[in-house]
Amino acid sequence: MPAASNNDVFQVRVGAAGRPFDAPTSLPVLQSALAAGVWIESSCRNGTCRSCLCRLASGQVVYRMEWPGLSAEEKADGYILPCVAYPASDLVIQAPAQES
Repeated sequence: MPAASNNDVFQVRVGAAGRPFDAPTSLPVLQSALAAGVWIESSCRNGTCRSCLCRLASGQVVYRMEWPGLSAEEKADGYILPCVAYPASDLVIQAPAQES
């Protein structure tokens, strides 16, 4: 996959049936969601409280910090922290309330 530039904008859905919203690579996924009126639970917005923990159903994100508050096992299981995750492709994420 080619590297994204700061001008790229991807489409994100919270849940497969969720309304898509634009997510520029210059903003964390959480900020883009909130700007689009899509609610994702959050608190600290810096990757430490983990209240925004979601599962990445499809797509890729990047982190601009060395430790984004996830264990290696959580990353391997597809979990992300939208407050510090930047989109690197179109995304579908599952918030805890949508997982079954």
